[in-house]
Amino acid sequence: MITVLAEKPSVARELAALLNATEKKEGFFQGNGYYVTWALGHLVTLGLPEDYGFPSFQKDNLPIIPAPFMLTPRKGSGNERLLPDKRIVKQLVTIGDLFRKSESLIAATDTGREGELIFRYIYEYLNCRKPFKRLWVSSLTEKALRKGFANLLPGEEFEKLYLAARARSRADWLVGINASQALSIAAGTGIYSLGRVQTPTLGLVCKRFLEHRDHKPAKYWQLQLVHTKSFLEFRSNGALHFDTQEKAEDVLKSVQRQSHATVSAVLSETVHEPAPLLFDLTALQKEANRKYGLTASETLEIAQSLYEKQFITYPRTGSKYVTQDVWEGIPALIRSLQHDPELDKHLTKIKFGRLNRHIVNEGKVTDHHGLLITEKLPSSLSVKEDVIYKMIALRLLESVSEACTKEVSRITLQVLHYDFGLTASEITEPGWRSIQNAFDDNTIEERNVPELKEGDRVTITSSTIKQKQHAGPQLYTEASLLSAMEQIISENCTAASKTDLKDVGLGTPATRASIIEGLLDRQYIERKGKALIPTSKGLVVYEIVANMRIGSAVMTAEWEIALASIEQGTFSSEKFQSEIEAYTKSITDELLKAPVKNEAVPELLCPKCGEHHLHISDKVVKCTAEQCGWLQFRKVCGTILPAAEIENLVKNRTTNVLKGMVSKSGKKFNARLILDDEHQVAFAFEK
Repeated sequence: MITVLAEKPSVARELAALLNATEKKEGFFQGNGYYVTWALGHLVTLGLPEDYGFPSFQKDNLPIIPAPFMLTPRKGSGNERLLPDKRIVKQLVTIGDLFRKSESLIAATDTGREGELIFRYIYEYLNCRKPFKRLWVSSLTEKALRKGFANLLPGEEFEKLYLAARARSRADWLVGINASQALSIAAGTGIYSLGRVQTPTLGLVCKRFLEHRDHKPAKYWQLQLVHTKSFLEFRSNGALHFDTQEKAEDVLKSVQRQSHATVSAVLSETVHEPAPLLFDLTALQKEANRKYGLTASETLEIAQSLYEKQFITYPRTGSKYVTQDVWEGIPALIRSLQHDPELDKHLTKIKFGRLNRHIVNEGKVTDHHGLLITEKLPSSLSVKEDVIYKMIALRLLESVSEACTKEVSRITLQVLHYDFGLTASEITEPGWRSIQNAFDDNTIEERNVPELKEGDRVTITSSTIKQKQHAGPQLYTEASLLSAMEQIISENCTAASKTDLKDVGLGTPATRASIIEGLLDRQYIERKGKALIPTSKGLVVYEIVANMRIGSAVMTAEWEIALASIEQGTFSSEKFQSEIEAYTKSITDELLKAPVKNEAVPELLCPKCGEHHLHISDKVVKCTAEQCGWLQFRKVCGTILPAAEIENLVKNRTTNVLKGMVSKSGKKFNARLILDDEHQVAFAFEK
């Protein structure tokens, strides 16, 4: 018998059907010489400090550097965080039994660094020595799977991938566990979490927030003229920016006495806008956030669902290109869209005889190629699944289309001795932009401008003053934060490091969504409309680590380079771990000495028993007497209760109106929180 280990039950079902292992058992399928079973994500993880005999948050234990590292079944949550999850243990027992009864194994977890780690940690924890092969596919369609099973790869070919994954796992443990405990001990109250990627990402959000908050917008005034020629109306803007309105008004009076402007210069050029590349995961997440307000986590979840339903290729890809052999199947993929009424109308714009090959680049495809649809046509998609599927399909059509060509003219007009300018644009070949009629991206260009040449006189129909201001740093949205995480080069980088870090970012396409969600869950950042802003707790952490290496995005990116080198076999995983251990000792000592400004919390008596004081932590407010049991979570419908509002609630039995709370259906609302006669918290809505 051969055991096939998939990452999820849904994938295992597909593999079992393909292999004719149709007999359903508890925790696996069997038949035709195969056992097909599944993990539940990370079944096996690195042990907690308690597993090594180190009770949490004791200064004398730090730094904790396991030798060797211990693997344990994934723990439970809440009160059972130190105990193995019973469901996990049960599935591990099933997998172990199947491994023992098999001659060989097939690793069919997701084809990437984390998928490899999931299989190897289970393999090591069970102390298995059976030979195994690797199923390496980019989609879960029947055609791709049959080809994958016919061309299984030797397990040893992925040893370097595993070493890189293990090195990442251990580095995150060493830095995360020790730094978090050290800062929490230094604070004396509350739990603080730091991480190799999490903390520099928090730094990006905090730094931008402070720059935005402290920016003092500089106003300026600019003249604008409206012209007509050949019955067409267009605008031009003054070249001068005035620092006072009075100066602008003085010039306006002179200009208003003139009825015509003279064209003093016309500079024209042909501009070719190349077709976009395919989506990688991060690009898909950015576009879905920008267009539809989907979070990075939502987009990944939807894409993963489409992948498991066999409608798209592997979503956790960091490439926007395809190889030559994949390219050969793309015309057929495009033609298959004729069966979709909404997508079929775009196929008339595709020139099948001369498809744009710029997405073909063997050197820029690593584990997986760019996101593609598959030959399996979708059915019964949810609204959000349909949105993401069509985004991927339309991007494919755009990527194989020709460049968009336009004639751009930069025109200078003169009134008296004052210059006014405009940029006119005319599309001569729509190319890829015709797929989604995306012609309104560049708002600084005037459309429908009459033909103008040097020396022409054009009528001035009106003249006004526009008050403007220099835009300051904009708060991060999820889309712009993902862009910042992709490219972390800063003004502090040396020329050499800029070259090294050119294609390196914070985290990987597969992990960036979880990093952002982690910061939200830990109440370090919060959503304010589309913007991401730090909480008071997040700013406290940033103030402490801003000048430490743990807060440095460049340092984290250098680690990513090292991990990639381990994967390529050019750097030793042992040397990497040695460097991480040395750094862990340094940052632990630094954080233990860090001054921490804790949130000022009021001393309040319990509203229920009226006798004991309340304990106010980051997440809950509760009575210190167990027999009383009064408790209130600080996060209510996505809004964190500030200490002042907790005081209002307890003393006055009502808060002020809390704005921007989000219901279970995703709708925003405003309400007060009140304490009712039973001392329970309820909503009070304004009339």
